[in-house]
Amino acid sequence: MSLSIGDAAGKSGCTPPTIRYYESIGLLSRPARSAAGRRTYKPQDVARLAFIRRARDFGLGIPQVRELLAAAEAPATACALARPVVEGQIRALRAKRTELKALEAELAAILTRCEAVCRTGTAADCAIFDDFQLPESGRP
Repeated sequence: MSLSIGDAAGKSGCTPPTIRYYESIGLLSRPARSAAGRRTYKPQDVARLAFIRRARDFGLGIPQVRELLAAAEAPATACALARPVVEGQIRALRAKRTELKALEAELAAILTRCEAVCRTGTAADCAIFDDFQLPESGRP
């Protein structure tokens, strides 16, 4: 059974331009072509696209996706090769969460100052604009 790029896109969750991009960078093999020159995809191509899409949904970059795909093709060592990729992404997500919490706290402090100072509603008195213009070292 062969599928058009539109059908492969619908089944995998990728868009046709994304599929063509993955082909161009080698994440997906170049597909067979129909007599009319249109790309045709096999179910295993769709499964690979869905895998790539899911990995990207987890925030993995193209290099990490390549590592996971290579690991999947080496069944004897697949888990040993894939595990560090996932562990690295967990570490990156935890670091990002810490960074986002710090940003949230800083914005909340700015908003608190705004509520205390910005009684007139004019930009000249607004703590938000003052805080956004100050370098990090000069913030209260």
